[in-house]
Amino acid sequence: MSHRSPGGRTPTQPPLPLAPARVTGRRWWYLAVVVAAFLTLIGAAGFRAVPGVYMEPLSSEFGWSHGQIGFAMSINLLLFGLLSPFAAALMDRFGIRRVVGVALLSVAAGSGLSVFMTEVWHLWLLWGVVIGSGTGAMSMAFVATITNRWFVARRGLVSGILTAASATGQLIFLPAVAHLVGLYGWRVPSLVVMAAALVALPIALTLLRDHPAVVGLDPLGATPENPGAPLPDRTGSAAGRALAVLRDAARTRTFWMLALGFAVCGASTNGLIGTHFVPAAHDHGMPATTAAGLLALVGIFDIAGTVLSGWLTDKVDPRMLLFLYYTLRGGSLLLLPMLLGPGVHPPLWAFIIFYGLDWVATVPPTVALCVERFGPAGAVVFGWMFASHQVGAATAAFGAGWIRDTFGAYDLAWIVAGGLCFLAAVFSVLIVRSTGRREPVEVRQA
Repeated sequence: MSHRSPGGRTPTQPPLPLAPARVTGRRWWYLAVVVAAFLTLIGAAGFRAVPGVYMEPLSSEFGWSHGQIGFAMSINLLLFGLLSPFAAALMDRFGIRRVVGVALLSVAAGSGLSVFMTEVWHLWLLWGVVIGSGTGAMSMAFVATITNRWFVARRGLVSGILTAASATGQLIFLPAVAHLVGLYGWRVPSLVVMAAALVALPIALTLLRDHPAVVGLDPLGATPENPGAPLPDRTGSAAGRALAVLRDAARTRTFWMLALGFAVCGASTNGLIGTHFVPAAHDHGMPATTAAGLLALVGIFDIAGTVLSGWLTDKVDPRMLLFLYYTLRGGSLLLLPMLLGPGVHPPLWAFIIFYGLDWVATVPPTVALCVERFGPAGAVVFGWMFASHQVGAATAAFGAGWIRDTFGAYDLAWIVAGGLCFLAAVFSVLIVRSTGRREPVEVRQA
């Protein structure tokens, strides 16, 4: 009889039940998990369509400034990122379905209760803390966890497809939210966002699984030389593991170059364009519904750009892809102040198409670098990358609102963001070239 630990678990007992490996008749699970994760991310993406469209209605009804509303989004975006590495560790400790289920309920509760808010601190609490916590557990660390556990082959393509889910959600919700705001005000679409999160809940609980071994499979493309991520360790503290990974990863140059670049990515997408494009266009005389439609088009091209980026990530040095993406994004932001006006003209169409293709194209190469350089700890490391992404986004969401309140226009915000993108391109080429060896990062609690 094998020796048991005080908790009743044998030292070699796997943390999850194992079925016989390589059951070819169950290979449909790979597709099922990707589809479930994609639909779950869409359901959680409803709130991403809200802030820019709600800014003018909330300001008109309650007298809140752009800076006050932007501060709520700063809290949201900050928690969205800072909780990401802990969410990845919690998925290891308690399972993907439990963490995702609680996250979807948080998004639904925060959005539904917001219809009763009357004070600006209600906005900060519900949009910032409650929804920010929920979306933080459903952030890109969730994408990295699914990709790292279920796939060895086609990791770049799968991460691109799942990353595109947020853009798909924006495409679905943004025009609908803008239309509903015009017809009924901001409260009805808040209930629609709540309903979307609740619809995604049974999909996640039914189809998501923690690891392919649970259903009798190996990670797709696994070989004896590269068997893929092992079953997660369900012992120890999730927070302790996340912090231990940060401690070790932060000793490497790769970590800091990726983190600084990804912070600029967040500032130039979610924080700036996602939060402030609609009110900035409205400042130039463009109807809010038209501006929201343009932002939705960004989502259309984002889907194509992110999937293409995932495909390229499997074939091209991810560092060079990041250099290209950040350089092109910086140039487009410097041109934006000259493109905004009361109407939609060909140069603005070109910006929307290009920015959509480049929006989150940075995610697949960043995920690939984290998994390649940090091994089984890659998903948690990417969680910390996403934390830096959202620190940048939160800074831009508040900073751009402050610039608008102080100077009466957003022009300086576009220029600063463009310059930071060029800096991020430099960080990308400073990432240490791969030697085939992984960075020395702890994969369990220290």
